[in-house]
Formats: sequence, C-alpha cells, structure tokens
Amino acid sequence: MPAETHVEKGPLGRHEVFELVRDQLADILEIEPGSISESSSFAEDLDADSLALIELVEGLEEELSERTVGFRIEDEDLEDLRTVRDAVDYVVAKLGTA
Repeated sequence: MPAETHVEKGPLGRHEVFELVRDQLADILEIEPGSISESSSFAEDLDADSLALIELVEGLEEELSERTVGFRIEDEDLEDLRTVRDAVDYVVAKLGTA
C-alpha cells in the first residue's frame, strides 16, 4: 500500500491509522518506520520531545482533516498520549472506525 493514504478517501481502519501515525513519526524523528511499534513509548522508546508530539498532532490533523471535516486532537488530550498505541486508539475513536 502506498504511503499516500490520503489518495484513497475510504474510511481508515486501525491498521491504516497506525501506518499514518508511524510514518508521520518516522519523518519527524528521522528514524526508520520499522523501528516504531504500537507499544513504543514516545518519550522512553522514541526519545520524542513535546515539540515532536506537537508536529505529529499537526501532521495528523492536516492529513485527517481531508477525510473528516474538523478533525482535531484536543490540547488537553495530549498528556494522555504516551505511546503509539494511545495515539492510534485516540484517532480511531475520533474517526469512529474499527
């Protein structure tokens, strides 16, 4: 599947959301996407600081707003996103997909 998931406008499943989060993180942190798993902790495993997380949120909002008008990750929810799985679960819940 191509990295440009925004080309296909169908609903995103959990796996596609994970790939989107992983690819965005890999670009921001300049690491291999394969080194990122759902259990990866942003701070401990990926050494991502708050600026990297803000970039991730902005990237996800931009990408997902093309599919879901007004998609937004609330600032107060950021502190609850500690792992890649947390971010994927959050996005899947916001999108209302399985």
